[in-house]
Amino acid sequence: MTRIYILSGMSGAGKSQALKIFEDFGFVSIDNIPIEILKNFVDVCIKFPKKYKNTVISIDARSGQGLFNFKEILNVLKNKNVAYKIIFLNATDAVLVRRYSETRHRHPLGKNSLEGIQLERKAVNYIFTLADVVIDTSNLTTGELKKAIAEILGLNLSYSKHLNISVVSFGYKYGLPSQADIVFDVRFIANPNYIHKLKFKTGKNAAVQKYIKDQKEFKRFFPDFSNLIKNTLPGYIKEGKSYLTIAVGCTGGRHRSVFTAELLAKLLAKKKYTVSLNHRDILQDTLI
Repeated sequence: MTRIYILSGMSGAGKSQALKIFEDFGFVSIDNIPIEILKNFVDVCIKFPKKYKNTVISIDARSGQGLFNFKEILNVLKNKNVAYKIIFLNATDAVLVRRYSETRHRHPLGKNSLEGIQLERKAVNYIFTLADVVIDTSNLTTGELKKAIAEILGLNLSYSKHLNISVVSFGYKYGLPSQADIVFDVRFIANPNYIHKLKFKTGKNAAVQKYIKDQKEFKRFFPDFSNLIKNTLPGYIKEGKSYLTIAVGCTGGRHRSVFTAELLAKLLAKKKYTVSLNHRDILQDTLI
């Protein structure tokens, strides 16, 4: 059955961030859809239930006069047997004024922030009174907002599927991966590149893997390295992070970093994390 979440609230209370959180949870996200065409969109959701099974729609004061038709829209949803829940994001005037001051954005409804906030409260008051859930974001971090939304959706945020991990191997001679959150340097391990029979192989090769695994430096390093990663991931989930890139580098990105990244990705996959693996520089300098 199609279910629609209606997200509303005060400008500056975190609606844009909330929409991103819904998207991270696999929702189709529609920002500030004109109320006049919302009826047609509901029909689309009903016609394609698989695609729009989980949908969130943002409606706020930018809809202007269209807000007067909000009750009619709810009647349409009821008549079409579409389940819905209204989530309203709120914050104190003082916090909203401060956020506008920090971002230097002009409030869409007023010449100054406080004037706009007061006008907006009147405009969205009807939605506020109908809200199934009101979230006060005055003192919430992004992670806490994500947790609050997860609870509304009945999701267990501690579950590993909510963190998408990308493990990337790379060569320092080609530069650091720009998207990396965590970078580990494995150049302290003896380089197979200087062993003639291993030079033109990669970290995916069994002989190269054995050469690296047999080194006492690697035997000491990998258990500590993997435990550090495993022990810190729950903290990233709690903080609200949805995507994490772990980069492992060696000189050329063909041997040591490739094997270490392969080993780490397999270990995290066994822990039920969603893991992608990319060997960025494994084909660099390949002889043809």
